Amino acid sequence: MTVPAAVAEPVLGNDIARVVALSKEFQQRGRPVLALDSVDVTIRPGEFVAIVGASGCGKTTLLNIIAGLAAPTGGTLDRAPAVARQGGIGMVFQNPVLLPWRNVLDNVIAPAEILGMDMAEARRRAGGLLTKVGLAGFETALPYQLSGGMQQRVSICRALLSDPPLLLMDEPFGALDAITRDKMNIELQRIWIEGDKTVVLVTHSIDEAVFLSDRIVVMTPRPGRIAEVIENQLPRPRTIETYGDPLFTEYAVGVRKLILDADQPVTA
Repeated sequence: MTVPAAVAEPVLGNDIARVVALSKEFQQRGRPVLALDSVDVTIRPGEFVAIVGASGCGKTTLLNIIAGLAAPTGGTLDRAPAVARQGGIGMVFQNPVLLPWRNVLDNVIAPAEILGMDMAEARRRAGGLLTKVGLAGFETALPYQLSGGMQQRVSICRALLSDPPLLLMDEPFGALDAITRDKMNIELQRIWIEGDKTVVLVTHSIDEAVFLSDRIVVMTPRPGRIAEVIENQLPRPRTIETYGDPLFTEYAVGVRKLILDADQPVTA
């Protein structure tokens, strides 16, 4: 889906988004729970950023704050004017969230109705996106007639309809089988390379993060903080053979070690 982003102050330099000393506190049964604490993240234009960490570390909360779906308790969030405009952020959720009574094409063009886009142009663009992801010929199919991977491709097309400069993805392939997930990762890489987008992906899969990203943001357990940001130097385009690259293994082992070390209790 496309998220209407609130107007924000211009970001320093050419960055797409920047959070500084960000914190988020929730109330749970009348008691405060600190989900994020002192988080600093910069999103650069055109890069692919993956956010990983143990369950409950605040990955999705951070993504929702960047999207404008949640407000921080403290710190600052700045977004570039192109991202702050309505339709400037595309969002792909864990589940496709397709409207069951609408066919594939009508699901993809749903944001156009909300954003007031020209509907003829929206249909033309939707058709092109569906062709790009291999769904040409399925325009009139209903969601229940599609596989899980096909439904998620429809969701990605919907998020890209307004041509947003920033695409946020929250564990979009977590419910897919391993083979379909690998195919979707290759497809997502192709869409990103061809589409000149900035992507931020939340994932529980370390291999997925290493395969797709330019930078890997590793978070600590709650309260979520940044343990380390790893610059990924694996060459592109990445293929199935990339999983056998010694550098891939080095990154994957390093990220796992960071997460496991961060999860260890502190002893006196």
